[in-house]
Amino acid sequence: MEWRHGYDRRHRHATPRLGRYTIDAHDSSLSFTSRHLFGLLPVRGAFAIRGGTVDVAEPLSGSRVRAEIDAVSFRTGNAQRDAAVRSAKFLDTDRYPLMLFVSDQLDATAVTGTLTVCGVSRPARLSLVHREVLADAFTVRATTRVDRTEFGVTASRGMAGRHLDLTLEIRCRRV
Repeated sequence: MEWRHGYDRRHRHATPRLGRYTIDAHDSSLSFTSRHLFGLLPVRGAFAIRGGTVDVAEPLSGSRVRAEIDAVSFRTGNAQRDAAVRSAKFLDTDRYPLMLFVSDQLDATAVTGTLTVCGVSRPARLSLVHREVLADAFTVRATTRVDRTEFGVTASRGMAGRHLDLTLEIRCRRV
């Protein structure tokens, strides 16, 4: 088996090849779980990934990630709740249609950086829980927990969950 840049002839990589990758918005997703009604009932939903880039560098810590999330795409399957969350009371998607994650540190187990929601930027750490690397593409699954009140989204305390457990799955293709 011949290894070059972390891959073998079967096109299975330990790490992606060096270079720029684009996030494939159609094959990527951001799902979440939360609780509402005083924490009694689960809520599941998703946001669409608008796009982004991943620059794989050596050393890996020099790599960079930029991901854009479409706030307007917020969906839970309950039209009334979805409209309320997109309103000025919560995400205010008319003023802030985009959420943004920009990394500042990356290693084999986590990506840390800044998450911007509703114009408020806070540190975020995504734990890398799965990756699959092919010759010119890779998929990564990462998880994190976000406290919505840290971003100024404070409406409906008790009724709407404070924390969202996020699962990000992105498919990246080499440019």
